[in-house]
Amino acid sequence: MCRSALARQPVISSALISLTALAAACTSAAPGVQPVEAPVIDHAFTIAVLPDTQNYLDYTHQTAEGFPFDASEMFLEQMQFVADNLESEGGEIAFVSSLGDVWQHQTLDMDEEHRARGFERVANPIMDAHFAPTDKVKTVEMPKAHEGFSLIAGKTPFSVVPGNHDYDSMWTSAKFPPQSKGPADIDPNDLKTSLGVVHPGGLDNFRSVFGAETAFFKGQPWYVASHEGGADSAQLFEAGGYRFLHIGLQFDPPDASLEWAASVIAQYPGLPTIVSTHDYMTREGERLPNPIVDGHAVDPINNSPEMVWEKLISQHDQIFLVLCGHEHGQAWRVDDNAFGHSVWQVLADYQDRGQTAKDAGVQSAWPVGIGDGWMRLMSFDMGKDAPELTVETYSTYYRKQSRDMAEYADWYKPGEKPDLSDEAFRDEDDYVLVLDDFRSRFGSP
Repeated sequence: MCRSALARQPVISSALISLTALAAACTSAAPGVQPVEAPVIDHAFTIAVLPDTQNYLDYTHQTAEGFPFDASEMFLEQMQFVADNLESEGGEIAFVSSLGDVWQHQTLDMDEEHRARGFERVANPIMDAHFAPTDKVKTVEMPKAHEGFSLIAGKTPFSVVPGNHDYDSMWTSAKFPPQSKGPADIDPNDLKTSLGVVHPGGLDNFRSVFGAETAFFKGQPWYVASHEGGADSAQLFEAGGYRFLHIGLQFDPPDASLEWAASVIAQYPGLPTIVSTHDYMTREGERLPNPIVDGHAVDPINNSPEMVWEKLISQHDQIFLVLCGHEHGQAWRVDDNAFGHSVWQVLADYQDRGQTAKDAGVQSAWPVGIGDGWMRLMSFDMGKDAPELTVETYSTYYRKQSRDMAEYADWYKPGEKPDLSDEAFRDEDDYVLVLDDFRSRFGSP
């Protein structure tokens, strides 16, 4: 968990340290002059990861719609926690990554780009009932998202990638029509047939809040590149004695996005690189799409998670870490890239967690996910011989880490990983990754 009381030292470049040490050596020879001590690099920092906040912002989860509490307050509480623990505020958080599905609803039945290309949508009695287009995404959900991220704007580098819910439309493809008429008809072993396949399109809504030309990013020196108006974006940040490149990719990114990302990496050779994208890995640790939101199956211009690995991530040795959401649950895996080096890939998505709704007496035929304030804190210790990444899961609502909550497995394990022991389930959200080849790839701080 972030230790906000700890004072943070700024990242000092090696050149500055060398000059300072030289000055100290020179002045130490002068009689009566005290030597100047070289600054010490702070090797520890944290990345805050915000997965799938859509259920906090869902307009139906607010008191104005008859819900027992304003779930959006939980989102603002989460963003305030991040703001309070930024390095610029004396905390440890050096970078913030939002993994998409910031809000819930769409505004169009179908986007014009897919319609013009000849795609057809069909009615979907189950999905349409949950995600019917509404103007309330513009009057309730998007403004609240803007309010939350305004708490960290101008104080830290951050990234927001579009998830499928953040697109202007999410329509059911005529290629994969649903067979189910209601919840009783759903075959959990064949969701693609039961529920059909929905497909996102259009990013005008997303760009209006998180586009490259918005006040969040325009003119920020750390926001170094964008593609399609901010659908894909790149940021720089300094922490732990290193300069990092971060690349955010849109949902099931097409080749144009991957080619753009490769060009950005080429502009910043040698920098350790992190990639955030919404859809990448299942909670079983497989690089497979969600069967009912399979972007490549509907529109081959979109790359599947495995294609993103094969075309981009495995082919660029600077990429050492991939962050993703979308799939309900948590997992991690490590694979060797084309150069024989490790790439750690980490999933977190807590949108299904709804203990707060249960406690408020919400009755529903469907589980009512909220998120319960859970987020990821990924803390790096770059001072060790082999740098370590400590992954912790923290609820800003319960103000506890997952490891410290006695009810954690009872509440969440049955819906996420029922076959695990309680201890193994806690280990899914609280673990340490040893970045054993980081030094050989990126040098010393």
